[in-house]
Amino acid sequence: MTIEIRPITAAEANEYLRVLPYVNGFPQEEPEPSAWYAGSAAWPPQVPPTAAQVEEYAADLQADWIRPQAAFVDGKIAGASAIVSVQVTVPGGQQGALGGVTSTAVLPTYRRRGLLRKIMSAMLDDCRERGEFLAGLSASEATIYGRYGFSPATFQHRWEVRRTDVAFRSEFTDPGALELVDGAVAGEAWPVLHERVRAERVGEISPLPGKWEGLAAGGLPADGSGPAHHLLHRDASGAVDGAAIFRLPWSPDPAQTGVLQVEAFEALTSDAYRALWGLLLDFDLTKRVVAARRPVDEPLRWMLTNPRALKLTRTRDNLWLRVLDVRRALEARTYAATDSLVLDVSDDLYGAGRWRLDAAPDGATCTAVDEEPDISLTVNELASLYLGGVRASELLYAGRVLERTPGAVSRLDAVLRPDRAPHNAVGF
Repeated sequence: MTIEIRPITAAEANEYLRVLPYVNGFPQEEPEPSAWYAGSAAWPPQVPPTAAQVEEYAADLQADWIRPQAAFVDGKIAGASAIVSVQVTVPGGQQGALGGVTSTAVLPTYRRRGLLRKIMSAMLDDCRERGEFLAGLSASEATIYGRYGFSPATFQHRWEVRRTDVAFRSEFTDPGALELVDGAVAGEAWPVLHERVRAERVGEISPLPGKWEGLAAGGLPADGSGPAHHLLHRDASGAVDGAAIFRLPWSPDPAQTGVLQVEAFEALTSDAYRALWGLLLDFDLTKRVVAARRPVDEPLRWMLTNPRALKLTRTRDNLWLRVLDVRRALEARTYAATDSLVLDVSDDLYGAGRWRLDAAPDGATCTAVDEEPDISLTVNELASLYLGGVRASELLYAGRVLERTPGAVSRLDAVLRPDRAPHNAVGF
C-alpha cells in the first residue's frame, strides 16, 4: 500500500469531493442535538447536492482562499480535508492569522490506517509555513481532534422561553426603529454589521467569500422550517446597528406549533439589543421562542423580571483552537493584568518548550527560556485558555494543568480574564 499526502489538482476535484460527507451522503454530525440548530430534530436532514452543485464546489476548490489536501492510497483519494485562511479577533482587538480546518473525512473502507493524522500534519505544517500561528475548526465529533492538539475555546448556548413568561424589568423607549426587510436588503446590511461586531468580539472570525449571498436568494430550507424573515434595527441616524434572522416553521405536532426560531442575531448597542429581543419575544401568534448559537454570557436573562423564563436547552463547544506558534500567539493579544509567568508547554507534533510570558494590558513579550516553570500544560490546554473562554483553575481541578509555583494558576487566570466570554457566530 502506497500512501501520498498532497494538494489536489483541478482534474482531481470531483474525486476529492466524493470523499466528503456533504457530497457522498454519509453522516457529518454526531446524532445529538446541537446548540447551533434552533429546530427540534437532532440535526437537519442531509440533502445530496445536484450534479450542477458538485461542479460549482469543484470550481470553488480552485480559489486562493482554500487549500485542499488529500490522502492518496495506491493512487486513489481515500481521505480529504482543506484549510481556509481567515482572521480571528484575539483579546485586545487584534486580528490573528488562523488556518481553518474544514470538510474533513476518510472513506469508511480506509479507516485505521493513519490517513487523518497524515493529512492533519501536512495541513498544520502548511499553516506554519504561511505564518498562521493558530488553527481552528468546528468538531463534528468531540473525540477526534484532541490528538492533534486542538481543544475547545468558545462555546454556544441554545435557549428557549415561553412568550407568556416574558416581562422586562424596565420600560424602554427605542431611539431608533425596527424594520422588516427582504433578503436583498438584509444581504447588504449583514456584512457591514458583522465587520463592526467582529472588530469588538473576541473569538469571532472573518466570513468566507460569499457568506451572505444566500440571503438575497431566499427559498425554503430542506428541513421544512419555513422561509427566513429579516429584521433590522436602525439607530437615530438611520444606520443599521442590529439584525436578526428568524423563521416561523409549520408543524403537524401541536407541541411544535407557534415556535419562532432565531437563527442569527447581532446588536452593536444595548438599545438595538433590547429593541430586537422586545419584538422577537412578543411576536403575534407565537407562543415560544427558540434561539440558537447564543453566547454563554447572554445578557437577556438579566433584563427579565423572571430570569428563569430563559431556559438553557443545549450547550456545545464551538470553535476549537490549535496553537501553532506559542511565541507569536501569546504576543498577539493583550492581557487583563501585569505579571510574568514561565509556562512549560508540551506539543506532541512540534516539541516541548518553556516560555516566559511577560504580560501587560498593552501587550506582551514571550521568550524561550531554560528556567523552572510556574505551570506545566500541553498545547491543548493552552488553546482552550488562549481566548479567555476557559479558566486555568478549571483545568487545574480537572487534572489538565500542573501548578509548580503556588498561586501561579490564579495569576494566570487574572492575566487571561476577558471582559466578555469569547464567541464565534460565523462558521467555516
